[in-house]
Amino acid sequence: MQPTRLILNGKKAGLETVRSAIFEAREQAPLDVRVTWEAGDVDRLVKEAYEEGCSRLIVGGGDGSVKEVVDALMKISFEQRPALAILPLGTANDFSSACTIPNDLLSALTLAQTGTPYLVDCIKANQEFFINVASGGFGAQVTRSTPPELKNFLGGGAYTLHGLVQALKFTAYTGEFILPKQFISVDVIAGAICNGRQAGGGQILAPKACIDDGLLDIVALTRFPVERALQVIDELLDPDINGEFVKRFRAPWAKWQSLTEGPTNLDGEGIMEKEIFYEVIPKSIKLILPKNCPLISV
Repeated sequence: MQPTRLILNGKKAGLETVRSAIFEAREQAPLDVRVTWEAGDVDRLVKEAYEEGCSRLIVGGGDGSVKEVVDALMKISFEQRPALAILPLGTANDFSSACTIPNDLLSALTLAQTGTPYLVDCIKANQEFFINVASGGFGAQVTRSTPPELKNFLGGGAYTLHGLVQALKFTAYTGEFILPKQFISVDVIAGAICNGRQAGGGQILAPKACIDDGLLDIVALTRFPVERALQVIDELLDPDINGEFVKRFRAPWAKWQSLTEGPTNLDGEGIMEKEIFYEVIPKSIKLILPKNCPLISV
């Protein structure tokens, strides 16, 4: 059997903390390392690992790197698809944080080498795959533009408060959500299609989402008048509310369509589309997770 193989984001390869953790992990079990340099490397390196008989891959990077590897893994038949583990090296590490994968690098590598793979879902969006969250609208702007002082003072609530301020100035996208047995016409300020629970640097979007339940958790903030801002906050903060302005749905698939192209972020990768068909690909990724991971339903 081939050693576990780490596909490492090239921007992180020179970090002493990363190198030290890899050398320590090699004292526990064999570990090969491949480093990305340019576009297309992840696809090539995943294919190479599969062809050489690696049964366990580690991706070293952030949420975008994880998405790239998931994309590449889905080109391999399920029976021969290597198990995936995560070495969190991104800025936010939203997906791995929600999965409770350790931030300590050696601990994360030890889990990757010895942990148990769980069958989890990924999401197909047109012809691409992602594993955490697709978001559209002002969400990414909020993450970038929230002042650090406000984040420190309010914690995670800064995203809600600052986000509402941004939302009041944001042009909504008029379109339609088509779901099983539902057709909803809405003016969307921001929306998220969730497999995982959080994005945007710790912003909790779907607190009850599980990555093995075969369902999308969909949340959409629709156009609202300024005098209803307090109601919107209440609806945002209560995950059990399918409210007047904050809409929540669960479904195995959903289609968004609009007359105009809008920006959508798939785990860090931006696309512009008028129509996106999202569908769960159930239990398609063998993901190495800690015991009692809160994103696993059973």
